[in-house]
Amino acid sequence: MPLPHLRRWVTVARRVSSVAIGLVVLVVTIAWLSGMFERKVRPGWSPRNAMRHTDQPTDVVHEIEKATTEEAVGTLKASSRTIVASKLLATIDQIDVVAGDQVEAGQVLIRLEDQEYQTRLDQAKRSLDAAIANRQQAEKQFRRVETLIDQNAASRSEYDRAARDVQVTTADEARARQAVTEAEVLLSYATIKASKSGRIVDRLAEPGDIAQPGVPMLVLYDATSLRLEAPVMEDTAIKLRLGQPLTVYVDALDREYRAVVDEIVPQADAPSRSFLVKAGLPKSEDLYEGMFGRLRIPGGERRHLCLNTDAIVEVGQLDFVDVVLPGGDIERRLVKTGRLGMPGRREVLSGVEAGERVVLHATGVDDTDVSGEADGR
Repeated sequence: MPLPHLRRWVTVARRVSSVAIGLVVLVVTIAWLSGMFERKVRPGWSPRNAMRHTDQPTDVVHEIEKATTEEAVGTLKASSRTIVASKLLATIDQIDVVAGDQVEAGQVLIRLEDQEYQTRLDQAKRSLDAAIANRQQAEKQFRRVETLIDQNAASRSEYDRAARDVQVTTADEARARQAVTEAEVLLSYATIKASKSGRIVDRLAEPGDIAQPGVPMLVLYDATSLRLEAPVMEDTAIKLRLGQPLTVYVDALDREYRAVVDEIVPQADAPSRSFLVKAGLPKSEDLYEGMFGRLRIPGGERRHLCLNTDAIVEVGQLDFVDVVLPGGDIERRLVKTGRLGMPGRREVLSGVEAGERVVLHATGVDDTDVSGEADGR
């Protein structure tokens, strides 16, 4: 065979052998990673060294019935809230109250500069005096004409003219009196009084500011009209009735107050599926508008499992219990716990069944707990 052909065949053989070796190495590696060369465990159940129950104290998981309470968080608001504003465009001369003051109905709150309106009143009174004088003069003239008519010394047209003058001057006098009344009313607006009793919660103006009609200057509310407004889920709200007694817990005061359902807004909020419930509160010097509160609504009876807290083994953020099986073996289970109930007892949501025995791990357990005959305390 010629030398060039021989070299070509040698090169091809080397490439083929390199590829073959690579494939073999790849197959062996895959087989090793898949565990082909490790010892296999036969399928089926294989007994292990399970923990056995000896003399460890135990307790029984109890199923109890407990009254539940639903909570709806809300804000204290006053049903009677008043915005104090001016009816005049005038400079504020004096403000007699500050935020937090308790005021009574009719008490003076704000005084405005009233020189302009006092001048208008004086002008209206002078116009009234002139109108009264004109009416009196017209009445005298009318009486003289009446006398002349009786004596046939005056014409009928003079009599009609005198009667007309009386009517005109009487109307002018009435108009002048109305102008005086209007000026007096405008002047009274310069002194702003409280329309009802309440507590000042905000002061929005100061002496020297320009009071504008409709612009708030003070805010006050009636402390006896405070109530908690809270959105309540629709399945709970439809069970409430007007006048139903409830309780309201105020976190800031750590105190509970008796409340009465005053109003249930008859329209559900679509995104939250809730109704706005308003519960009236008794008058208290410690309660203020805007405070946070919880409306507590009885939710009826609910059955749940009760677990001794000494049986819970905490591993990190997980809770476990050791359950004693009928044969005496101990099985460790993951449980999900709920709220703490009576002292030493916790609600358990999943992981155990009613009547199962669990091992107590705390020391100093009394005989009642060890026997497993304890009630649902």
